[in-house]
Amino acid sequence: MTAALVPELYVSDLTQSLGFYCGVLGFRIVYQRPEERFAYLERAGAELMLEEPIGRVWLAGPLEAPYGRGVNFQISVEDAAALRNAALAAGAPLILDLEEKTYLRDGAPVRVRQCVVQDPDGYLLRFSERL
Repeated sequence: MTAALVPELYVSDLTQSLGFYCGVLGFRIVYQRPEERFAYLERAGAELMLEEPIGRVWLAGPLEAPYGRGVNFQISVEDAAALRNAALAAGAPLILDLEEKTYLRDGAPVRVRQCVVQDPDGYLLRFSERL
């Protein structure tokens, strides 16, 4: 079943992005259209699409690096530290090192362990582990 909201990220090099998302972060390819440079990925319920912009594209403005300006994606995970370490070992920039933080949700505290890394195109990925 497809999630109700699935972000589609334009990437500069689909092969490089698949290596990062699948090889480093543990996503799997659900399906792909190689001729369109497109892949639909999933990891423990988190779904996203990657597309190298060839042919038909939908853009609100020029696509300039870093592509991920102004957005970060929170991804619920079981072990934020393991993903942080894997991303760092792959050379991904660390934007926010591992921290424990309490947020209020409807007045009740929710404690998480989280970090933020940057993917090859500048998208920010916040790995959030509920404590």
